[in-house]
Amino acid sequence: MDNKQNPSNSRRAFVKTSAKAAIISAAGMPLMGALSSCESKKEEKKEEAKEVKPQVETFSQIALPYAFDALAPNIDAMTMEIHYGKHHAGYVKKLNAAVQKDQIGGSLEAILANVSQYSTAVRNNGGGHYNHNMFWQVMSPNGGGVPTGKLAAAIDQAFGSFEEFKAQFSKAAATRFGSGWAWLVKNGTQLSIGSTPNQDNPLMDVAEIKGTPLLNLDVWEHAYYLNYQNMRGSYIENFWKVVNWEEVSKRFES
Repeated sequence: MDNKQNPSNSRRAFVKTSAKAAIISAAGMPLMGALSSCESKKEEKKEEAKEVKPQVETFSQIALPYAFDALAPNIDAMTMEIHYGKHHAGYVKKLNAAVQKDQIGGSLEAILANVSQYSTAVRNNGGGHYNHNMFWQVMSPNGGGVPTGKLAAAIDQAFGSFEEFKAQFSKAAATRFGSGWAWLVKNGTQLSIGSTPNQDNPLMDVAEIKGTPLLNLDVWEHAYYLNYQNMRGSYIENFWKVVNWEEVSKRFES
């Protein structure tokens, strides 16, 4: 038999090879299409993630509305300087670090309303920042006396008299065990008094008392210890001499 390859066998081999190539090519086309589609979806998801990335706010202290010594002798200058420049400033710095780390967007009020979803750092420092920003505003060198107008009427309706309101608020501040805050809040048309531990406040979804804050009093020791030592009661009594009722009324009416 001739050693040369039979032409008919050669043709059959060519046909078989071509058929296999066609099958492989056909099978590969949907696979490549699927891979391409998968990559496309990944890119789309990346773009969507970029679009919904929250805008993280940078928070800052309000400017103190008066000089450090303006509330003396009821609150001394050194206490005010340390309280505002060290304690409050520290809360703001740590809050900004916490929201940047966790990429939390939105206003401070919105964050506090859902604070149970966030870290302890956000809760403590977010509350510390909000509470102090408010505290500086509800005091004034020209404060004291009694409220007037719609706020005075609402206090009389809720508590019977201003003196009774003052007594209940002072008790809430005096009996807050450890560190915390006393509050007057508005919930709908109702006024109520309560206290919160640490840096919690009535805007938080974890708060013991809820509502719109109208008046607050810091009963952490750093707020009064330099001047009053362990006499929290004296600090509370003198607080009434600097309450900015005009600011409290604005908060009530808004």
